Amino acid sequence: MNSEEIRSILAHEAEAIMNIPITDAYSKAIDLIVEQVHAKRGKLVTSGMGKAGQVAQNMATTFSSSGTPAIFLHPSEAQHGDLGILQENDVILAISNSGKTREIIELNTLAKNLIPNIQFIVITSDPESLLAHNADICILTGNPAEVCALGLTPTTSTTVMTVIGDILVVGTMKKINFSAADYTKRHHGGYLGDKSREMSNGK
Repeated sequence: MNSEEIRSILAHEAEAIMNIPITDAYSKAIDLIVEQVHAKRGKLVTSGMGKAGQVAQNMATTFSSSGTPAIFLHPSEAQHGDLGILQENDVILAISNSGKTREIIELNTLAKNLIPNIQFIVITSDPESLLAHNADICILTGNPAEVCALGLTPTTSTTVMTVIGDILVVGTMKKINFSAADYTKRHHGGYLGDKSREMSNGK
């Protein structure tokens, strides 16, 4: 692969990020997370299948390290008992590029059967999908074309999902006034632990 091909891929991914729709769904999602997790002492539960599930796992760990307790729930394992992780005041952040992922749609139904008032934040590309219609808050990706040569492999779509997760994390951190001292309590080891301690000590 030559430099021009690499530059083209970078341009495609960058354009997809810049074309993510900006709506009030972000502030609504952040407010809901803060209300359910920080005011009502629930937790954030992320979910997704395949590559979207890997993005959801990353979101859960990033939220947890930045002050918002979160856990990843595999939608298939949820059907075999793991649904029991859900409690009152939890909020679910579900990711499906198509909005038609069977396991995520079933998770929506099963979760509401267990806890009827549980709320769903959904990240998807299709505003007309069943998952989008069933969501309490729907965040759209902009439905970018995949940079994959076949147009099939989740590449650009997972890039924008990750960026959307970053927006939610950063917005939530600001909302709860998360500090370097707070970060240190959750991230003791490694370079980031050392760096956060320096920041909290004013060095």
